[in-house]
Amino acid sequence: MFENFLDSYAHSNAIRNVNTYFKVLFGIITLIVSLVSTSPVIPLIIFMSVSLIIVFKAEIPVKFYLKFLTVPLTFALITFIFMALFFGMGQNIFNLGLFNLSISADGFNLGFLVFSRIMGGFACMAFLGLTTPMTELFKVMENLKFPKILLEISMLMYRYIFVSMDEAVTMYHSQETRLGYSSIKKSYKSMGILIANIFIKTWITGEK
Repeated sequence: MFENFLDSYAHSNAIRNVNTYFKVLFGIITLIVSLVSTSPVIPLIIFMSVSLIIVFKAEIPVKFYLKFLTVPLTFALITFIFMALFFGMGQNIFNLGLFNLSISADGFNLGFLVFSRIMGGFACMAFLGLTTPMTELFKVMENLKFPKILLEISMLMYRYIFVSMDEAVTMYHSQETRLGYSSIKKSYKSMGILIANIFIKTWITGEK
């Protein structure tokens, strides 16, 4: 499963034995630079540079990394579209001709900046997640005197992410065997049921 590949690559990538503190420092510095940058160019350069390190230096398969990028890329694109349409003022640079929607220069620039920050920041986190086992990251947090309660909550969250993913995969295969994804209409309905059930289960688990 996807999470098993993620954990496997974290333990077996080509830079697995590079000093953990160096990787954490690199990830945090590039993340901060990406988030505070007022220009989209720097986060995009960080995204491309870190992605090249992940693929060519750490030797993470390109196909897996692209699949790994799917969710943040989708989220970033949706954010970019909404911000371009509904934020910013000034001269319009593009009129959709639908519901009086248009894109202003300010909205486009703001949306593109947020898009670049999302992708740059995610690449930094992906670098840590794909090249360093979480047990080592937790050890670094402990050595840096992170609050014990924060550390324990992080470990529980990490554990139950995989538990929830396993449950989601099991539900998906169960729905699939009952032809729950045989049409677009059924797919939307089945996915809605799956998400609702996972949300309820994670909520109950969190309460426990």
